[in-house]
Amino acid sequence: MASISLSSVTASFSSLSFSSQVSQKPHSLCFSRPRSFPNSLTAKTPVLVVAASATAVASPVDLETTSLVNYVKSRLPGGFAAQTIFGTGRRKCAIARVVLQEGTGKIIINYRDAKDYLQGNPLWLQYVKVPLVTLGYESSYDVFVKAHGGGLSGQAQAISLGIARALLKVSENHRGPLRKQGLLTRDSRVVERKKAGLRKARKAPQFSKR
Repeated sequence: MASISLSSVTASFSSLSFSSQVSQKPHSLCFSRPRSFPNSLTAKTPVLVVAASATAVASPVDLETTSLVNYVKSRLPGGFAAQTIFGTGRRKCAIARVVLQEGTGKIIINYRDAKDYLQGNPLWLQYVKVPLVTLGYESSYDVFVKAHGGGLSGQAQAISLGIARALLKVSENHRGPLRKQGLLTRDSRVVERKKAGLRKARKAPQFSKR
């Protein structure tokens, strides 16, 4: 019985096979390469693309200014210097070059509407319109102006003198009514200069006896 059991154990061990190859580096670790997924299964990060328009949207003010510039150029071929009915007005440091053309009474100053340019000030607008109203031409001529220097008040009065002088180019008979209203006189008043030792042109510092 002992021989039979020993022989059966020997047969069972002989049926088992062991690998004869032993790794030379028993302490080395081997990591398997991660499995690659197909492109369709990989998560794609969405890319945001901001496309800026090459042409900026023009504002209504820019469009209005551009249209007025084109309108003035179409009405004044050759520019201000090539016109026949013109006048130059001055007041303080302001200088205004005025051109008259037959029209409906438009007044354009530096390629802007007169009401917009003069900030809707009724007194300054009255300065500009007085020569035309005096002769009854407020709706008979269009006025084109290039003004620079000084402030808006000085420019408005310079434009008034320029319009009055331009109306003399239309007819010499306009001199009488314009002269009677004082519209042909150049106002020579300017700010008096400051003096040394004074606070302003004439204002002196307070007197102190001691």
